[in-house]
Formats: sequence, C-alpha cells, structure tokens
Amino acid sequence: MSTSTLDIGTIGLLLGYLLLLFPLAFILFYRVKLLKPLTVSVLRLTVQLLMVGLYLQLVFKLNAWWLNILWLIVMLVVADISLINSSRLRHRRFYLPIFVSLAIGTGIPLIYLLGVIVRLPDLLDARYFIPVAGMILGNSLRADIVGLSTFYKSLHTEEKTYLLALAQGATLNEAVRPFLQRAYTASLSPTIATMATIGIVSLPGMMTGIILGGTDPFLAIKYQIAIMMAIFSGTALAVILGILLTLKTSFSRYGVLNPDVFK
Repeated sequence: MSTSTLDIGTIGLLLGYLLLLFPLAFILFYRVKLLKPLTVSVLRLTVQLLMVGLYLQLVFKLNAWWLNILWLIVMLVVADISLINSSRLRHRRFYLPIFVSLAIGTGIPLIYLLGVIVRLPDLLDARYFIPVAGMILGNSLRADIVGLSTFYKSLHTEEKTYLLALAQGATLNEAVRPFLQRAYTASLSPTIATMATIGIVSLPGMMTGIILGGTDPFLAIKYQIAIMMAIFSGTALAVILGILLTLKTSFSRYGVLNPDVFK
C-alpha cells in the first residue's frame, strides 16, 4: 500500500471554495440570514487553520513536552470561552468550573488511550498528544454546549416545578436531577447516534485521515474504535462535571437559581 498522500495544490484548494456556491445560492434565493455568519466563519476557518498549521509544524519539529502541554492549555481556554459564549451564560461564574470539567474530560481518556491502549512510550509525543486531545476536546465542547444550555434554560423556564420540589423537602441535588437527566440525554444522544452509524453511514475524519496517509484500513478501524471510546468517555465526564461544578455558584443558599447566571 502506498504511504504517500496526494498533495492539494494552491489552485486545488481555491477550487474547493467553489463548493460554497450551492449553499450560497440557497441562502440568497430564500433570503436566509446566514450570509454574514457564513462569510465570517469561512474567513476564520481559513485564517485559523493556516496559522495553526504553521504553529503545529514548529510544535511537531520541536516536540517539547512543555510546549505540547501549553498548546493543550490554550485549546482548553479557547474552548472554555467558546462554550460559555455559546451557552449565553455569565462569564465570571463559569470560567473556572467549565475549564476544570473540560480538562478532566479531555485528560483522563487522553492519557488512558495513549498510555494503556496505544502504549505510547512518550505520552506527550506531539504527533499523538495534540491531535487526539483536539478530537476529544472538540466533541466534549459540542456536547457541553448542549448540556449546559439545556440544563439552565429548562431550569429557568420550569422554575415553578423546581421550586415546588424544594418546597416539598428535596435537596438541591434531588430537585435538579430531572433537569440534569434531560440535559445529559440531550448532550450524549448525538454521540451515541454517531457511534451507531459509523462505518455504514459515515467514515469519520480520523479513520479517513489514517487511510489517506497510506495505513492499512484495519489498523485505521482499530484506532477509530479506540478514539470513539475515548471521545464518548470524555464527553460524558465533561458534561456531568460541567453541570455539577457550576451548581454551587449558580444557586443562592436557599436553592433559588441566581438571576445573573444568564447574560
């Protein structure tokens, strides 16, 4: 099997942007208010990936453990800010607990995957450490946005039900349990659905990338199974910790949801 991947030249990359003509045509024809967000997102995607590509070339070349950890911290901070902004929650209450939940949800499955499953001699090898951490963190971020938004919005809209549970003698943890269950279901369901269709409906990015790199497909499958277990484990950890760690600062001592939780 060939071990080289065909290069995409500059012209080829520019031609890739022509695929946007289809969604742009529908957006303009139906006057959907997505033109500006789409333009900004495509520009950010391009600039960010080019900058990260240049940076990762340096990181992979140096392969210094402290630089790899620093990059992971940067990823966690950016994910933390993005999550809170997307959930429309107030920054000062959620920065630290969300950062901790994402760090734990990423760190534990990452170390287990590289150390126990892959048995990597150097756990901080940039070639493995950074891409795998990014995949786990990216999926945890999406699930956390859904989980936190669902949890606090449902508490806000159904506050009378929650307060009734408190009035009947329930503790804070007992009163929020139905809302936590709903949020957990909403956040984990997409990942569960994805796992159920991988291989038949879709070939995921990691598996495709390894195959394009010239690796045996069966080895790519083994890696994909391992990374999906790590992603789901990390997602489940990050979501539940993200909710539990924010409870203490989100409620008054009487168990009432603080109104300044939301922006």
